[in-house]
Amino acid sequence: MGLTLAEKILKLHTIDGEFTKGKEIGIRIDQTLTQDATGTMAYLEFEAIAIPRVKTERSVAYVDHNTLQSGFENADDHLFIGSAAKKFGVYYSRPGNGICHQVHLERFGIPGKTLLGSDSHTPTGGGIGMIAIGAGGLDVAVAMGGGAYYITYPKIVNVKLTGKLPGWVSAKDVILEVLRILTVKGGVGKIIEYTGEGVKTLSVPERATITNMGAELGATTSIFPSDDITKDFLKKEGREADWVELKADDDAVYDETIEIDLSQLKPLAACPHSPDNIKSAEEIGKIKVDQVCIGSCTNSSLYDMMKVAHILKGKTVHPEVQLSIAPGSKQVLHMLSENGLLADMIDAGARILESACGPCIGMGQSPNSAGVSLRTFNRNFLGRSGTKDGQVYLVSPETAALSAINGYFSDPRDLGAQPEFALPEKFDINDNMITIPADEETAKALEIKRGPNIKPYPKTAPLAETITAEVSLKVGDNITTDHIMPAGAKILPLRSNIPAISKHCFVVCDETFPERAEAMGDNIIIGGVNYGQGSSREHAALAPLYLGVKAVIVKSFARIHRANLINAGILPLEFVNEADYDKISQGDILELPGIVGAVKSGKSVFTLVNKTKNESYSVKCELSARNSEIMAAGGLLDFTRLQLAK
Repeated sequence: MGLTLAEKILKLHTIDGEFTKGKEIGIRIDQTLTQDATGTMAYLEFEAIAIPRVKTERSVAYVDHNTLQSGFENADDHLFIGSAAKKFGVYYSRPGNGICHQVHLERFGIPGKTLLGSDSHTPTGGGIGMIAIGAGGLDVAVAMGGGAYYITYPKIVNVKLTGKLPGWVSAKDVILEVLRILTVKGGVGKIIEYTGEGVKTLSVPERATITNMGAELGATTSIFPSDDITKDFLKKEGREADWVELKADDDAVYDETIEIDLSQLKPLAACPHSPDNIKSAEEIGKIKVDQVCIGSCTNSSLYDMMKVAHILKGKTVHPEVQLSIAPGSKQVLHMLSENGLLADMIDAGARILESACGPCIGMGQSPNSAGVSLRTFNRNFLGRSGTKDGQVYLVSPETAALSAINGYFSDPRDLGAQPEFALPEKFDINDNMITIPADEETAKALEIKRGPNIKPYPKTAPLAETITAEVSLKVGDNITTDHIMPAGAKILPLRSNIPAISKHCFVVCDETFPERAEAMGDNIIIGGVNYGQGSSREHAALAPLYLGVKAVIVKSFARIHRANLINAGILPLEFVNEADYDKISQGDILELPGIVGAVKSGKSVFTLVNKTKNESYSVKCELSARNSEIMAAGGLLDFTRLQLAK
């Protein structure tokens, strides 16, 4: 029985555990990436581990999220990250060089390598055949120190592509179709592997769009084979030597197979307020559009921009539409300026933003009240745009550009026959905005620059024998990390200051939560299905930790957030009987007796006592032996310190 591509790479990198489905394995990490919204905390955590130098093949720190410098906080964070990177042996991509996933694809990603990033869209690297996984900053810090990254050996889903995309139907429509089929919960505990003759019709930028949004499925990662198309892309980047052919065995066995005929796809959109609320352009109709935003790590490549410029050339943006465009990297922006396509965008009335995440992370360009905003991004959670009642649709660059011209939601197939868009033979390469770290000897004398907004990791403590606490908050299904710890221009600058950012925790759901939870001391949160979906931001665990949350009890968790809760020393519990969720109210006093002994003994089902209502329920927490030790120690940072002390 042969192996899938994902299994081949995982097996080669497994350094701990049993390589068996459903078992926990520890994999060696070749590369890491951080970005500035998560990076400051990641480097504070790496510093706390007390390893002087990274042990990976390549680690890169990017500044692409908090680039709006309306106060000293973001600028101070960038100085901290830059100085920490230079000292610890990390390459530093300076502000303006581009979005981490786009730049990493261009300059650092290598087929067959493992990449761990403190950003949930790190699976973008799967577009060139990497096992690229998003994780919390503490997991990345441990990996930078040479530690393994632990996952449950996932199921492998084969998405078999046949045919070829029709004109004006794009890679964005492919991943929206996968989301329509699997939903935002359908990828949990799985790797999505793309195979079939249709793969050969997709360029690396198109593949990267698909793997990028695999994060919205809840998948561990997504991956394409490394073939001649991959080789050609790396050759254009001057990195042909990094290429290696990678594919699944002919007799590989998959846990599930989905077949998609590319030739049958139509332009699609994710409607408000979920990436899996999929409708076709025909179903949506010609609704009025107020704003269009083109860019993000999903759709900001040169290939995407070439199509956008073609549609805009000689036209003018509708007078009632605001159009912004953010090329994904300095390389893309430079090439657009060299070949005249940037002028076509500017002449049409587009507002050109810097090469950064920008509106996707709520950093500017919020739509008007109840405004319809078409975005080529990957998430459209309620309020993520910065406007609470904004109506955000996720669309392809082609749909976005034509809609900006027409003023209403438009089907790009109305443009007629699509011309060929051929990438140049060679990309313009200039790495002058990437700072190389100091050598090991020089680094010893370097000091890390710290501004007043940079605070240490929250105080932790070993797991208590018994947890008795009040329910501080009860929420419903599909609570995202944007609900728990919002983004946006006002809050993102506080990512390195947990006491300050905790004041915004859960305010989307309940504005009184932060003050109430802190006053309670120990407290517990109750939630529904798919709790914690969305980004990898560990702040959605660290802020609750600071506010005294000892356990989160839900119907089910999203993968990364559950891992972040364990890393923070917060018990992630699930109802054995989901109906028990309805029996608990906010304000109830709950007790988990003998919990530390149960966790240490490997027990997975515990008794939860509702002292207010004199009831008992069964809750579960399936932990590996390693995660049991992490929980007992009070979190991954304390566990790692103990291991190093040994």
